[in-house]
Amino acid sequence: MSAQTSETALFHGLVVSLAATVMQYLGKTINPMTNKAEVNLDAAQTMIDTLDMLTVKTKGNLSDAEAKLLGGILAELKLNYVETMNSGKEEPAKEPAAEENAAADSAQSEPDAEPNG
Repeated sequence: MSAQTSETALFHGLVVSLAATVMQYLGKTINPMTNKAEVNLDAAQTMIDTLDMLTVKTKGNLSDAEAKLLGGILAELKLNYVETMNSGKEEPAKEPAAEENAAADSAQSEPDAEPNG
């Protein structure tokens, strides 16, 4: 395999891998760790922004096929992002501070045991 062919295959693999991650964040595929379809729009947006950055940084250095692959995948991901956002499927994120406050309130409401003696 030539260096150019190898780089093309690696580039293709990178783009497809990032796209698969976005689809998972959009709840379109199952998260293999939880076996659930979970939506995380912030993470999906970050990955889409990463692919957009890759487009800008590689401009003029991609073959026509590579540019077409990246552009097509980005268009598909952006459409899926908007569709998911408009469907209201994202579950609100739990705020760690709220959970800590609830635990602290619970601990304060329990009477302190006084030592006998």
